[in-house]
Amino acid sequence: MNQSTPAQTGGGASAESEVVDLCRDLIRIDTSNYGGNEGPGERAAAEYVAEKLAEVGLEPEIFESRPGRASTVARIAGEDSSRPALLIHGHTDVVPANAEDWTHDPFSGEIADGCVWGRGAVDMKDMDAMTLAVVRERLRSGRRPPRDVVLAFLADEEAGGVYGARHLVDNHRDLFEGVTEGIGEVGGFSFTVNEDLRLYLVETAQKGMHWMRLTVDGTAGHGSMTNNDNAITELCEAVGRLGRHRFPVRVTKTVRSFLDELSDALGTELDPEDMEETLAKLGGIAKIIGATLQNTAAPTQLGAGYKVNVIPGQATAHVDGRFLPGHEEEFLADLDGILGPRVQREDVHADKALETSFDGALVDAMQASLKAEDPAARAVPYMLSGGTDAKSFDDLGIRCFGFAPLKLPPELDFAGMFHGVDERVPVDGLKFGVRVLDRFLDQC
Repeated sequence: MNQSTPAQTGGGASAESEVVDLCRDLIRIDTSNYGGNEGPGERAAAEYVAEKLAEVGLEPEIFESRPGRASTVARIAGEDSSRPALLIHGHTDVVPANAEDWTHDPFSGEIADGCVWGRGAVDMKDMDAMTLAVVRERLRSGRRPPRDVVLAFLADEEAGGVYGARHLVDNHRDLFEGVTEGIGEVGGFSFTVNEDLRLYLVETAQKGMHWMRLTVDGTAGHGSMTNNDNAITELCEAVGRLGRHRFPVRVTKTVRSFLDELSDALGTELDPEDMEETLAKLGGIAKIIGATLQNTAAPTQLGAGYKVNVIPGQATAHVDGRFLPGHEEEFLADLDGILGPRVQREDVHADKALETSFDGALVDAMQASLKAEDPAARAVPYMLSGGTDAKSFDDLGIRCFGFAPLKLPPELDFAGMFHGVDERVPVDGLKFGVRVLDRFLDQC
Protein backbone atom coordinates (compact mmCIF):
# COMPACT_ATOMS: atom_id res chain seq x y z
CA MET A 1 0.00 0.00 0.00
CA ASN A 2 1.21 3.51 -0.78
CA GLN A 3 2.04 5.20 2.51
CA SER A 4 1.63 8.83 1.42
CA THR A 5 0.18 10.99 4.18
CA PRO A 6 -3.51 11.78 3.51
CA ALA A 7 -4.53 15.39 3.19
CA GLN A 8 -6.48 16.83 6.10
CA THR A 9 -10.11 17.53 5.25
CA GLY A 10 -12.73 18.70 7.65
CA GLY A 11 -13.63 21.71 9.72
CA GLY A 12 -15.97 24.05 7.86
CA ALA A 13 -14.72 23.23 4.37
CA SER A 14 -17.23 23.32 1.54
CA ALA A 15 -17.88 20.34 -0.71
CA GLU A 16 -16.04 22.01 -3.59
CA SER A 17 -12.98 22.71 -1.47
CA GLU A 18 -12.95 19.21 0.05
CA VAL A 19 -13.65 17.01 -2.94
CA VAL A 20 -10.18 17.14 -4.51
CA ASP A 21 -8.38 16.19 -1.30
CA LEU A 22 -10.89 13.43 -0.60
CA CYS A 23 -10.32 12.02 -4.08
CA ARG A 24 -6.53 12.20 -3.66
CA ASP A 25 -6.71 10.50 -0.26
CA LEU A 26 -8.75 7.63 -1.67
CA ILE A 27 -6.42 7.18 -4.65
CA ARG A 28 -3.43 6.96 -2.26
CA ILE A 29 -5.03 3.93 -0.60
CA ASP A 30 -3.99 1.12 -2.94
CA THR A 31 -7.15 -0.97 -3.27
CA SER A 32 -6.01 -3.02 -6.28
CA ASN A 33 -8.31 -5.99 -6.76
CA TYR A 34 -6.50 -9.07 -8.04
CA GLY A 35 -9.45 -11.33 -7.29
CA GLY A 36 -9.53 -14.00 -4.59
CA ASN A 37 -10.04 -13.61 -0.88
CA GLU A 38 -7.45 -10.99 -0.01
CA GLY A 39 -7.92 -7.24 -0.37
CA PRO A 40 -6.27 -5.39 2.53
CA GLY A 41 -6.51 -2.03 0.78
CA GLU A 42 -10.29 -2.21 0.82
CA ARG A 43 -10.30 -2.40 4.61
CA ALA A 44 -8.19 0.76 4.83
CA ALA A 45 -10.54 2.52 2.40
CA ALA A 46 -13.60 1.37 4.35
CA GLU A 47 -12.11 2.75 7.57
CA TYR A 48 -11.22 6.05 5.89
CA VAL A 49 -14.77 6.46 4.57
CA ALA A 50 -16.28 5.50 7.93
CA GLU A 51 -14.13 8.08 9.70
CA LYS A 52 -15.20 10.84 7.30
CA LEU A 53 -18.87 9.97 7.77
CA ALA A 54 -18.58 9.67 11.56
CA GLU A 55 -17.00 13.14 11.73
CA VAL A 56 -20.31 14.65 10.60
CA GLY A 57 -22.55 12.64 12.91
CA LEU A 58 -23.41 9.47 10.98
CA GLU A 59 -23.03 5.98 12.40
CA PRO A 60 -21.39 4.02 9.57
CA GLU A 61 -20.93 0.25 9.77
CA ILE A 62 -18.10 -1.73 8.23
CA PHE A 63 -18.91 -5.19 6.86
CA GLU A 64 -16.03 -7.55 6.15
CA SER A 65 -16.95 -10.54 4.00
CA ARG A 66 -13.38 -11.90 4.05
CA PRO A 67 -10.25 -10.58 5.78
CA GLY A 68 -9.59 -7.21 4.18
CA ARG A 69 -12.66 -7.33 1.88
CA ALA A 70 -14.60 -4.55 3.59
CA SER A 71 -17.53 -2.28 2.69
CA THR A 72 -18.95 0.73 4.54
CA VAL A 73 -22.68 1.50 4.80
CA ALA A 74 -24.51 4.38 6.48
CA ARG A 75 -28.06 5.76 6.41
CA ILE A 76 -28.98 9.44 6.45
CA ALA A 77 -32.40 10.19 7.90
CA GLY A 78 -34.41 12.34 5.51
CA GLU A 79 -37.04 14.96 6.22
CA ASP A 80 -39.74 12.39 5.45
CA SER A 81 -38.61 8.87 6.35
CA SER A 82 -42.00 7.49 5.32
CA ARG A 83 -40.99 7.99 1.69
CA PRO A 84 -39.06 5.27 -0.18
CA ALA A 85 -35.30 5.64 0.33
CA LEU A 86 -32.56 6.39 -2.21
CA LEU A 87 -29.31 4.40 -2.52
CA ILE A 88 -26.03 6.06 -3.52
CA HIS A 89 -23.45 3.34 -4.13
CA GLY A 90 -19.82 3.35 -5.15
CA HIS A 91 -16.94 0.91 -5.02
CA THR A 92 -13.55 1.51 -3.46
CA ASP A 93 -11.58 -1.23 -5.23
CA VAL A 94 -9.67 -0.59 -8.45
CA VAL A 95 -8.04 -2.68 -11.15
CA PRO A 96 -4.26 -3.07 -10.79
CA ALA A 97 -1.84 -0.59 -12.36
CA ASN A 98 1.82 -0.82 -13.39
CA ALA A 99 3.53 2.40 -12.29
CA GLU A 100 6.18 2.08 -15.02
CA ASP A 101 3.51 2.66 -17.68
CA TRP A 102 2.18 5.87 -16.14
CA THR A 103 3.18 9.52 -16.48
CA HIS A 104 2.47 10.00 -12.77
CA ASP A 105 2.50 7.30 -10.10
CA PRO A 106 -0.97 5.67 -10.16
CA PHE A 107 -1.25 5.74 -6.36
CA SER A 108 0.10 9.25 -5.74
CA GLY A 109 -3.08 11.25 -6.37
CA GLU A 110 -0.93 13.87 -8.05
CA ILE A 111 -2.47 17.03 -9.49
CA ALA A 112 -1.14 17.96 -12.93
CA ASP A 113 -2.56 19.70 -16.00
CA GLY A 114 -5.75 20.54 -14.13
CA CYS A 115 -6.50 16.91 -13.28
CA VAL A 116 -6.22 14.50 -10.35
CA TRP A 117 -4.21 11.53 -11.63
CA GLY A 118 -4.30 7.99 -10.36
CA ARG A 119 -5.88 4.58 -10.51
CA GLY A 120 -9.53 5.02 -9.61
CA ALA A 121 -9.70 8.69 -10.59
CA VAL A 122 -12.69 7.92 -12.81
CA ASP A 123 -13.45 4.31 -11.77
CA MET A 124 -14.68 5.32 -9.30
CA LYS A 125 -13.03 7.19 -6.47
CA ASP A 126 -14.13 10.45 -8.07
CA MET A 127 -17.77 9.63 -7.34
CA ASP A 128 -16.86 8.29 -3.89
CA ALA A 129 -15.17 11.62 -3.15
CA MET A 130 -18.03 13.68 -4.57
CA THR A 131 -20.54 11.75 -2.47
CA LEU A 132 -18.47 12.16 0.69
CA ALA A 133 -17.92 15.86 0.06
CA VAL A 134 -21.61 16.62 -0.55
CA VAL A 135 -22.82 14.54 2.39
CA ARG A 136 -20.27 16.08 4.77
CA GLU A 137 -21.17 19.65 3.82
CA ARG A 138 -24.92 19.01 4.06
CA LEU A 139 -24.70 17.37 7.46
CA ARG A 140 -22.38 20.04 8.87
CA SER A 141 -24.99 22.65 7.93
CA GLY A 142 -27.97 20.56 9.03
CA ARG A 143 -29.42 20.09 5.53
CA ARG A 144 -31.16 16.75 5.41
CA PRO A 145 -32.32 15.22 2.12
CA PRO A 146 -36.05 15.01 1.42
CA ARG A 147 -36.02 11.25 2.05
CA ASP A 148 -33.69 8.68 3.62
CA VAL A 149 -30.44 8.11 1.74
CA VAL A 150 -28.40 4.92 2.11
CA LEU A 151 -24.68 5.31 1.35
CA ALA A 152 -22.76 2.18 0.33
CA PHE A 153 -19.00 2.21 -0.38
CA LEU A 154 -18.31 -1.29 -1.61
CA ALA A 155 -15.52 -3.81 -2.03
CA ASP A 156 -14.84 -6.11 -4.98
CA GLU A 157 -16.87 -4.51 -7.79
CA GLU A 158 -14.00 -5.05 -10.22
CA ALA A 159 -14.25 -8.82 -9.76
CA GLY A 160 -18.03 -9.11 -9.86
CA GLY A 161 -18.95 -7.84 -6.40
CA VAL A 162 -18.97 -11.25 -4.69
CA TYR A 163 -17.25 -9.88 -1.57
CA GLY A 164 -19.00 -6.51 -1.70
CA ALA A 165 -22.48 -5.75 -3.04
CA ARG A 166 -23.43 -9.40 -3.50
CA HIS A 167 -22.38 -10.22 0.08
CA LEU A 168 -24.46 -7.36 1.50
CA VAL A 169 -27.53 -8.18 -0.61
CA ASP A 170 -27.38 -11.85 0.37
CA ASN A 171 -26.53 -11.40 4.07
CA HIS A 172 -27.51 -7.88 5.15
CA ARG A 173 -30.49 -6.88 3.05
CA ASP A 174 -32.02 -5.07 6.03
CA LEU A 175 -29.50 -2.29 5.34
CA PHE A 176 -31.51 -1.46 2.22
CA GLU A 177 -34.95 -1.56 3.82
CA GLY A 178 -37.33 0.74 1.96
CA VAL A 179 -34.88 1.57 -0.85
CA THR A 180 -36.57 1.73 -4.26
CA GLU A 181 -34.09 3.69 -6.41
CA GLY A 182 -30.34 4.07 -6.64
CA ILE A 183 -27.56 5.91 -8.43
CA GLY A 184 -24.01 4.73 -9.04
CA GLU A 185 -21.14 4.83 -11.51
CA VAL A 186 -20.60 5.28 -15.25
CA GLY A 187 -23.24 7.84 -16.03
CA GLY A 188 -23.88 11.56 -15.91
CA PHE A 189 -20.72 12.49 -17.82
CA SER A 190 -20.81 14.96 -20.69
CA PHE A 191 -20.32 14.59 -24.42
CA THR A 192 -19.94 17.95 -26.17
CA VAL A 193 -21.88 18.20 -29.44
CA ASN A 194 -21.19 21.92 -29.86
CA GLU A 195 -20.87 25.06 -27.71
CA ASP A 196 -24.64 25.15 -27.19
CA LEU A 197 -25.28 21.46 -26.50
CA ARG A 198 -23.74 18.89 -24.22
CA LEU A 199 -25.30 15.47 -23.86
CA TYR A 200 -25.01 13.95 -20.38
CA LEU A 201 -25.23 10.19 -20.69
CA VAL A 202 -27.28 8.62 -17.90
CA GLU A 203 -26.95 4.85 -17.70
CA THR A 204 -30.34 3.13 -17.76
CA ALA A 205 -29.19 -0.27 -19.01
CA GLN A 206 -26.16 -2.51 -18.93
CA LYS A 207 -25.13 -5.67 -20.66
CA GLY A 208 -25.07 -9.01 -18.89
CA MET A 209 -21.89 -11.00 -18.53
CA HIS A 210 -20.53 -14.48 -18.99
CA TRP A 211 -16.87 -14.64 -17.97
CA MET A 212 -15.95 -18.07 -19.31
CA ARG A 213 -13.23 -20.68 -19.24
CA LEU A 214 -12.82 -22.64 -22.47
CA THR A 215 -11.16 -26.05 -22.33
CA VAL A 216 -10.02 -28.48 -25.00
CA ASP A 217 -8.70 -31.92 -24.16
CA GLY A 218 -6.30 -33.54 -26.61
CA THR A 219 -3.65 -36.23 -26.74
CA ALA A 220 -0.40 -35.50 -24.91
CA GLY A 221 2.85 -36.50 -26.56
CA HIS A 222 6.40 -35.70 -27.59
CA GLY A 223 6.83 -32.38 -29.35
CA SER A 224 8.97 -33.95 -32.07
CA MET A 225 6.21 -36.29 -33.25
CA THR A 226 3.21 -35.74 -35.49
CA ASN A 227 0.06 -35.21 -33.43
CA ASN A 228 -3.34 -34.69 -35.06
CA ASP A 229 -5.06 -34.25 -31.70
CA ASN A 230 -3.17 -31.22 -30.37
CA ALA A 231 -5.32 -29.40 -27.79
CA ILE A 232 -3.51 -26.11 -28.37
CA THR A 233 -4.19 -26.16 -32.09
CA GLU A 234 -7.87 -26.97 -31.61
CA LEU A 235 -8.34 -24.29 -28.95
CA CYS A 236 -6.47 -21.58 -30.82
CA GLU A 237 -8.53 -22.15 -33.95
CA ALA A 238 -11.73 -21.85 -31.90
CA VAL A 239 -10.51 -18.74 -30.07
CA GLY A 240 -9.47 -17.19 -33.39
CA ARG A 241 -12.96 -17.75 -34.81
CA LEU A 242 -14.54 -16.23 -31.72
CA GLY A 243 -12.21 -13.24 -31.58
CA ARG A 244 -12.92 -12.35 -35.21
CA HIS A 245 -16.67 -12.97 -35.07
CA ARG A 246 -19.04 -10.01 -35.26
CA PHE A 247 -22.38 -10.70 -33.65
CA PRO A 248 -25.51 -9.28 -35.34
CA VAL A 249 -26.72 -5.78 -34.48
CA ARG A 250 -29.62 -5.78 -32.02
CA VAL A 251 -31.17 -2.40 -31.14
CA THR A 252 -32.63 -2.41 -27.62
CA LYS A 253 -35.06 0.26 -26.43
CA THR A 254 -32.30 2.10 -24.56
CA VAL A 255 -29.99 2.17 -27.56
CA ARG A 256 -32.88 3.27 -29.77
CA SER A 257 -33.63 6.15 -27.35
CA PHE A 258 -29.97 7.17 -27.35
CA LEU A 259 -29.76 7.07 -31.14
CA ASP A 260 -32.95 9.14 -31.44
CA GLU A 261 -31.51 11.75 -29.06
CA LEU A 262 -28.21 11.72 -30.92
CA SER A 263 -29.98 12.02 -34.27
CA ASP A 264 -31.78 15.09 -33.01
CA ALA A 265 -28.59 16.61 -31.59
CA LEU A 266 -26.59 16.00 -34.78
CA GLY A 267 -29.45 16.88 -37.09
CA THR A 268 -29.07 13.70 -39.10
CA GLU A 269 -30.81 10.32 -39.35
CA LEU A 270 -28.75 7.47 -37.87
CA ASP A 271 -28.87 3.94 -39.19
CA PRO A 272 -27.95 1.40 -36.46
CA GLU A 273 -26.98 -1.09 -39.18
CA ASP A 274 -24.39 1.35 -40.53
CA MET A 275 -22.85 3.06 -37.53
CA GLU A 276 -19.22 3.37 -38.61
CA GLU A 277 -19.56 7.00 -39.68
CA THR A 278 -21.68 7.89 -36.66
CA LEU A 279 -19.28 6.30 -34.18
CA ALA A 280 -16.43 8.25 -35.74
CA LYS A 281 -18.19 11.43 -34.61
CA LEU A 282 -18.48 10.30 -30.99
CA GLY A 283 -14.82 10.50 -30.04
CA GLY A 284 -13.93 8.57 -26.89
CA ILE A 285 -17.47 7.46 -26.05
CA ALA A 286 -17.60 5.48 -29.31
CA LYS A 287 -15.84 2.67 -27.43
CA ILE A 288 -18.77 2.43 -25.04
CA ILE A 289 -21.61 3.02 -27.50
CA GLY A 290 -20.27 0.75 -30.23
CA ALA A 291 -20.26 -2.23 -27.90
CA THR A 292 -23.94 -1.73 -27.00
CA LEU A 293 -25.14 -2.51 -30.51
CA GLN A 294 -24.36 -6.22 -30.32
CA ASN A 295 -23.26 -9.06 -28.10
CA THR A 296 -19.49 -9.35 -27.68
CA ALA A 297 -16.97 -12.03 -26.70
CA ALA A 298 -13.36 -10.99 -26.18
CA PRO A 299 -10.64 -13.64 -25.62
CA THR A 300 -8.49 -12.39 -22.74
CA GLN A 301 -6.25 -15.26 -21.54
CA LEU A 302 -4.58 -18.40 -22.89
CA GLY A 303 -2.92 -21.24 -21.00
CA ALA A 304 -1.33 -24.56 -21.96
CA GLY A 305 1.78 -26.66 -21.61
CA TYR A 306 4.75 -26.81 -19.26
CA LYS A 307 7.72 -27.64 -21.53
CA VAL A 308 8.71 -26.79 -25.08
CA ASN A 309 9.08 -30.41 -26.22
CA VAL A 310 5.86 -31.70 -24.63
CA ILE A 311 2.48 -31.46 -26.35
CA PRO A 312 0.03 -30.91 -23.47
CA GLY A 313 -3.12 -32.91 -23.03
CA GLN A 314 -5.20 -29.83 -22.29
CA ALA A 315 -5.40 -26.16 -23.29
CA THR A 316 -7.52 -23.40 -21.75
CA ALA A 317 -8.63 -19.87 -22.56
CA HIS A 318 -10.70 -17.22 -20.82
CA VAL A 319 -13.27 -15.05 -22.56
CA ASP A 320 -15.10 -11.93 -21.45
CA GLY A 321 -18.59 -12.34 -22.87
CA ARG A 322 -21.25 -9.60 -22.71
CA PHE A 323 -24.84 -9.92 -23.89
CA LEU A 324 -27.60 -7.41 -24.55
CA PRO A 325 -30.79 -7.35 -22.45
CA GLY A 326 -33.16 -9.98 -23.82
CA HIS A 327 -30.49 -11.73 -25.90
CA GLU A 328 -28.74 -14.13 -23.50
CA GLU A 329 -30.06 -17.35 -25.07
CA GLU A 330 -29.14 -16.16 -28.55
CA PHE A 331 -25.65 -15.25 -27.31
CA LEU A 332 -24.97 -18.66 -25.76
CA ALA A 333 -26.28 -20.49 -28.82
CA ASP A 334 -24.05 -18.39 -31.08
CA LEU A 335 -21.06 -19.12 -28.85
CA ASP A 336 -21.52 -22.86 -29.07
CA GLY A 337 -21.87 -22.69 -32.83
CA ILE A 338 -18.68 -20.68 -33.20
CA LEU A 339 -16.58 -22.72 -30.78
CA GLY A 340 -17.61 -26.15 -32.02
CA PRO A 341 -18.17 -29.45 -30.20
CA ARG A 342 -14.57 -29.97 -29.03
CA VAL A 343 -14.58 -26.88 -26.80
CA GLN A 344 -15.99 -27.18 -23.30
CA ARG A 345 -17.44 -23.91 -22.00
CA GLU A 346 -18.02 -23.09 -18.32
CA ASP A 347 -18.82 -19.86 -16.50
CA VAL A 348 -16.28 -18.34 -14.14
CA HIS A 349 -18.74 -15.57 -13.31
CA ALA A 350 -22.13 -14.78 -14.81
CA ASP A 351 -24.66 -12.03 -14.18
CA LYS A 352 -27.79 -10.63 -15.75
CA ALA A 353 -28.38 -7.69 -18.03
CA LEU A 354 -30.40 -4.72 -16.79
CA GLU A 355 -32.67 -2.21 -18.48
CA THR A 356 -35.05 0.42 -17.11
CA SER A 357 -36.95 3.31 -18.64
CA PHE A 358 -35.73 6.90 -18.69
CA ASP A 359 -38.58 8.56 -16.84
CA GLY A 360 -39.91 9.42 -13.41
CA ALA A 361 -39.21 11.97 -10.69
CA LEU A 362 -35.62 10.82 -10.16
CA VAL A 363 -34.80 11.33 -13.84
CA ASP A 364 -36.46 14.75 -13.67
CA ALA A 365 -34.18 15.60 -10.72
CA MET A 366 -31.12 14.55 -12.72
CA GLN A 367 -32.17 16.66 -15.70
CA ALA A 368 -32.92 19.72 -13.56
CA SER A 369 -29.72 19.55 -11.50
CA LEU A 370 -27.56 19.22 -14.62
CA LYS A 371 -29.36 22.04 -16.42
CA ALA A 372 -29.00 24.37 -13.43
CA GLU A 373 -25.20 24.00 -13.52
CA ASP A 374 -24.81 23.75 -17.30
CA PRO A 375 -27.44 25.53 -19.44
CA ALA A 376 -26.21 23.52 -22.46
CA ALA A 377 -26.97 20.21 -20.74
CA ARG A 378 -29.37 17.59 -22.07
CA ALA A 379 -29.62 14.30 -20.18
CA VAL A 380 -30.01 11.23 -22.41
CA PRO A 381 -30.24 7.51 -21.65
CA TYR A 382 -27.57 5.06 -22.75
CA MET A 383 -26.50 1.47 -22.20
CA LEU A 384 -23.25 0.56 -20.46
CA SER A 385 -21.21 -2.09 -22.25
CA GLY A 386 -19.88 -3.38 -18.92
CA GLY A 387 -21.58 -4.00 -15.59
CA THR A 388 -21.78 -2.51 -12.10
CA ASP A 389 -22.96 -3.37 -8.60
CA ALA A 390 -26.44 -2.35 -9.77
CA LYS A 391 -26.85 -5.99 -10.84
CA SER A 392 -26.85 -7.07 -7.19
CA PHE A 393 -29.13 -4.27 -6.02
CA ASP A 394 -31.62 -5.08 -8.77
CA ASP A 395 -32.28 -8.33 -6.89
CA LEU A 396 -33.80 -6.19 -4.11
CA GLY A 397 -36.12 -4.48 -6.58
CA ILE A 398 -34.02 -1.30 -6.60
CA ARG A 399 -34.26 0.65 -9.87
CA CYS A 400 -30.70 1.73 -10.60
CA PHE A 401 -29.18 4.45 -12.76
CA GLY A 402 -25.61 5.43 -13.58
CA PHE A 403 -25.33 9.06 -12.47
CA ALA A 404 -21.91 10.32 -11.39
CA PRO A 405 -22.04 13.80 -12.94
CA LEU A 406 -18.94 15.23 -14.59
CA LYS A 407 -18.60 18.09 -17.05
CA LEU A 408 -15.64 17.06 -19.21
CA PRO A 409 -13.43 18.88 -21.71
CA PRO A 410 -14.27 17.70 -25.25
CA GLU A 411 -10.71 16.54 -25.93
CA LEU A 412 -10.52 14.15 -22.95
CA ASP A 413 -10.79 10.46 -23.90
CA PHE A 414 -13.00 9.68 -20.93
CA ALA A 415 -13.92 6.13 -21.96
CA GLY A 416 -10.22 5.37 -22.40
CA MET A 417 -9.63 6.28 -18.74
CA PHE A 418 -11.54 3.24 -17.51
CA HIS A 419 -8.93 0.60 -16.65
CA GLY A 420 -6.48 2.53 -18.82
CA VAL A 421 -3.04 4.05 -18.33
CA ASP A 422 -2.86 7.66 -17.05
CA GLU A 423 -6.37 7.61 -15.60
CA ARG A 424 -7.32 11.12 -14.45
CA VAL A 425 -10.28 13.34 -13.69
CA PRO A 426 -10.46 17.13 -14.16
CA VAL A 427 -10.48 19.15 -10.95
CA ASP A 428 -13.19 21.37 -12.40
CA GLY A 429 -15.20 18.25 -13.21
CA LEU A 430 -15.11 17.13 -9.58
CA LYS A 431 -16.29 20.54 -8.40
CA PHE A 432 -19.05 20.54 -11.02
CA GLY A 433 -20.09 17.09 -9.82
CA VAL A 434 -20.54 18.12 -6.19
CA ARG A 435 -22.68 21.08 -7.21
CA VAL A 436 -24.92 18.85 -9.34
CA LEU A 437 -25.17 16.12 -6.69
CA ASP A 438 -26.05 18.70 -4.03
CA ARG A 439 -28.90 20.04 -6.18
CA PHE A 440 -29.95 16.50 -7.03
CA LEU A 441 -30.26 15.57 -3.35
CA ASP A 442 -32.46 18.62 -2.75
CA GLN A 443 -34.88 17.34 -5.40
CA CYS A 444 -34.63 13.56 -5.03
